Amino acid sequence: MRPVTAALWVAAMLMGLKLSGSYPDSIVDRSSKNLSFVPRDLPQTAESVDLSCNRIQKLHRGDFKNTSLLRFLNISWNSLDDIDPGTFLDTPLLEDLDLSHNRLRNLSAQRYLLHTENLLVLNLACNRFLTMTLGKEFSSLVKLERLALGAQNISAGDFKNIAEVKLRTLTLSLENELSYTAGSLKDVHAQRLQIASTSDQIMDHYVVDDALSLFDEVELMDLTGGYNALSEQLTKRVEILTSHLYLTNISIDWKDLTQYVNVVLLTSITHLSASDVAIYNLPYMDTKVTKTSEMKSFEARRAVVKSFFFSQEAVYNFFINMPVKSLAIIETSIIHMTCPKSQSPIVLLDFSYCALSDSIFSRVEGQQTVECENLENVRKLTLVGNNLKKLLMLSKRVQHMKSLQHLDLSLNSLVYDGVGECVWPPNITNMTLSSNGLTDSIFKCLPRGTETLDLQNNQVSVIPSSIFKLGNLSSLNLNANRLRDLPVCNGFPILTELLLKSNSLHAPSVNKLESCLKLKTLDISYNPFTCTCALSSFISLGIKSEKKKSQTEIELLSWPLDYYCTYPESVRDTTLKDISIPEVSCNVFLLAAAILCPAVVMIVAVVTLCHRLDVPWYMGMIWQWTRAKHRARMSHVRPEDLVGVEFHAFVSFSQHDADWVKNYLLPNLEGYTGGLRICHHEKNFVPGKTIIENIIGCVEKSRRSVFVLSAHFVKSEWCHYELYFASHQRLAWGSDSVVLVLLEPLPQYLIPSKYYQLKSMMGRHTYLEWPQDRAKHRLFWANLRAALQTDLPNAPVVEQEE
Repeated sequence: MRPVTAALWVAAMLMGLKLSGSYPDSIVDRSSKNLSFVPRDLPQTAESVDLSCNRIQKLHRGDFKNTSLLRFLNISWNSLDDIDPGTFLDTPLLEDLDLSHNRLRNLSAQRYLLHTENLLVLNLACNRFLTMTLGKEFSSLVKLERLALGAQNISAGDFKNIAEVKLRTLTLSLENELSYTAGSLKDVHAQRLQIASTSDQIMDHYVVDDALSLFDEVELMDLTGGYNALSEQLTKRVEILTSHLYLTNISIDWKDLTQYVNVVLLTSITHLSASDVAIYNLPYMDTKVTKTSEMKSFEARRAVVKSFFFSQEAVYNFFINMPVKSLAIIETSIIHMTCPKSQSPIVLLDFSYCALSDSIFSRVEGQQTVECENLENVRKLTLVGNNLKKLLMLSKRVQHMKSLQHLDLSLNSLVYDGVGECVWPPNITNMTLSSNGLTDSIFKCLPRGTETLDLQNNQVSVIPSSIFKLGNLSSLNLNANRLRDLPVCNGFPILTELLLKSNSLHAPSVNKLESCLKLKTLDISYNPFTCTCALSSFISLGIKSEKKKSQTEIELLSWPLDYYCTYPESVRDTTLKDISIPEVSCNVFLLAAAILCPAVVMIVAVVTLCHRLDVPWYMGMIWQWTRAKHRARMSHVRPEDLVGVEFHAFVSFSQHDADWVKNYLLPNLEGYTGGLRICHHEKNFVPGKTIIENIIGCVEKSRRSVFVLSAHFVKSEWCHYELYFASHQRLAWGSDSVVLVLLEPLPQYLIPSKYYQLKSMMGRHTYLEWPQDRAKHRLFWANLRAALQTDLPNAPVVEQEE
């Protein structure tokens, strides 16, 4: 399928999908079914029908009599040579018709179009039309927006019957041995003209000449050669109406590309765009670029190189030194971008979805890194979807962009550890850092003049109270982070919009909003709300927001539909607005009165009964007996029982918590520090064995199993298997063979039902919680080592580190 046909196909499908969906059978796909006629069983609810790639030769009246709702019809790549004039009498809603790649022969006799007055898209390209003369029936297509045609002969007056039709796009599919009369396109009124080459021949001179003099937007497609002629043609033209020139799906040598770009730079064309470009014979040395131009923007999208040996720096230098206001290189695998050789006029710079690294714009001279100082005019820099990793380094790369106001670094792998001072340029007001790996320390590395800050989809758990003041910040987006409570606004005195959707807020502390004096908009939807007394003040805030009592009230976005309980189980998925929390359960005095009085009576009755029946004595005996039996069982571990045990513990953890295990757990348990032998999958799983066999082997060779619990743990299937086998091993070793380490709070209601063994263990056994206070870490490790310590047979001696 050629790109021109593919483009129209995609546009048509999008339109079809948008318009359909009312009925389950609204989209019908009968393509590539070897059909020789239109099926009779098309559903009456069909809005989109695909009959492409079949053997249909003729369309008859009544073929679509049962599809009165039809809006999109694709009969391309068939053998159509005749269409009955009444074929579309029963489809008054038809908006998109694709008849490309068939055997239709006469554009003057397409009488079926008289019944398609609602058509928006019509594709008749790649048929067998000898002349482009459009019949009178085309004049009835007053709503037509996209038209694709192709013929061997194009003459003056061929398009007179669509002179009154205001097209958005006209696509001409140039046939082999095209005969074109100059001025033939003067009757066409279209915003964009697409010229698609169907062969390797040079594009017709007169077609291009008319295109440049009659249309505001011109797109040249599927070119493989003839660029010298196009460049020469542009050079000779005095007046050019075209302002936007597009090159799509082309193959070109570097010399031809740069020559053509330099020629365009000298014309009145203001926008040049190239997409899906294959570039050959790239340079070893710099290529000269025109120094002054009226062109405003240049964009390259999905460009690929077909040379193995060339100078990347020479390629980058050509583009970065172009005299344009806007430069965009998108979805192209460039790994670096150089600095302009002189002060650049570029205002908008976009390198989205490339492969750029932290060295962007800089160069190394000896042992020194030289930063770029020739991009002072850049106001907006977009580096979305690259390989950027260190935010501190990025601040140095852009520090001399004195005019920079908008910076978009989303969809990278950026981190900042709080070490080192960021050196941003002074005028940044809009900062987008979404979808990175940034934590709480990011608030120490922000431009002080920031007005809009987007940090959604990062790892921020709290906004530190000791951050410097962002006095101009008005909008803060922290959606999809790890916040557990509302932040205070001491560092953001004029904050008006705060977005906290999809965090970990259980019971937001509404009193913290008292510090947000200017706050007007708040979004806390899709959080795991715990519907208890602590949430009552927040529910009151939502109800006030809904009523909008005054202009000073905070608007709570998406209230009440996207605010619902996750705990307790009895009210799960109930909206907060519909929750009723009794006053007696939240008022301390009422609750005390309601509980203490019956409790006192009950206690007196129980004490009296226990005293008469001597229950304390029996309970004490049972407790002592249980403890004695427990100690006896724990102390009788014979050496032969430990045969085959090689490790003190097997560690099970989610891959998301691997950094904590590697950086904290293993260094404090193994080696000279801990003296324990620890088994974990990255070191001890045997290649060649299945994962299940490795899990079973590691559990059997370990005296105990340590489970690092987190929200990620309970989402991992492999962690579930490891817990399952360890629980069975627990029957042989006893309850102390499983040690639980809680890396972060993990309420019971967040644990899936399949982890019932984990719920049971957490309910009956004490587990170790990882303390956030560094002063408590030493005691934590001491307790964990004590819980794991045991004498293993033939345990190797751990050598001391020097």
